Amino acid sequence: MDTQVGTDLGYAADLLRQGELVAIPTETVYGLAGHGLREASLHRIFAVKGRPLSNPLILHFASADHLAGYVRTQQVPAAAWQLLAAFSPGPLTLLLPREPAVVPDLVTAGLPDVAVRIPAHPLVRQLLAQLDFPLAAPSANPFGYISPTRPEHVLKQLGGQIPYILDGGASEAGIESTVVGFGPAGEPVVYRPGAISLEMLQAVLPATRLRTEAEKSQKVASPGLLPYHYSPHTPLQLFGPGFGQLPTFDPGSTGALTLRKPLPGLPVAQQVVLSPGRGDLAEAAHGLYAALHQLDALGLKNLLAERMPDAGLGVALNERLEKAAARK
Repeated sequence: MDTQVGTDLGYAADLLRQGELVAIPTETVYGLAGHGLREASLHRIFAVKGRPLSNPLILHFASADHLAGYVRTQQVPAAAWQLLAAFSPGPLTLLLPREPAVVPDLVTAGLPDVAVRIPAHPLVRQLLAQLDFPLAAPSANPFGYISPTRPEHVLKQLGGQIPYILDGGASEAGIESTVVGFGPAGEPVVYRPGAISLEMLQAVLPATRLRTEAEKSQKVASPGLLPYHYSPHTPLQLFGPGFGQLPTFDPGSTGALTLRKPLPGLPVAQQVVLSPGRGDLAEAAHGLYAALHQLDALGLKNLLAERMPDAGLGVALNERLEKAAARK
């Protein structure tokens, strides 16, 4: 099939109502969207991505008011409503008790909680307002590879497999949403670091914590928890912040991704500096996946990536880089 790129919301909505898939812009990354309650559409998402059925999906809603009927609102912890009030619409995903008679097992991999999000991108908000069902929308790329933050990334990776890409420009945040579940006492637990940092969450709810190592050993309960993800085709190796523990490299066949300054001894054309001079982590997040796409297209033998400062958004960026480097 021919994949079209455009801004026709009515056409995108009609395709989704018919059970087709549409790539949609969000403030995090582009999503591969389908009818969130129709099993044929859900199966198509898994098939196009090559995504295992054991990896849950996120349902996207127009507003928190639309969650009723899909989650058991009487069982939602008070902390969840506080986080929704503070960060939605935005790059926040919450794991909430689902209504099993409404939300298909395919969405949650049979687990009791459903991942829900209210995206902030104006174009997808307009799209959701035209629909009477939520959208399931994992990242619009083959499973395990670099997430797309621009329409051309989707077209290169999924062109010919979906009918339409809704063009919303470059994604602002540039990395996926922060996924938050809730512990036995209703305390917020960060399952996946993302565009909302732990410190930002703790400013609203100080009890918010990261998952423990014991919790990480449990069954995948959320999108984005598999050991490798976000990977370029070119092998990627990490090195310490500020060029510490820099491995030996061949300048003719190596590319580099750095935070503040280029890597000495490597051609400029084979490097991307995410935030030249400033080291701004929000700027680095915005450009991370685009940089990986750019470097992966150079046909080099190896890529080097500098770890970020391990605080704030740096935690999420390092998590993405570590998973990108884990593919063998």
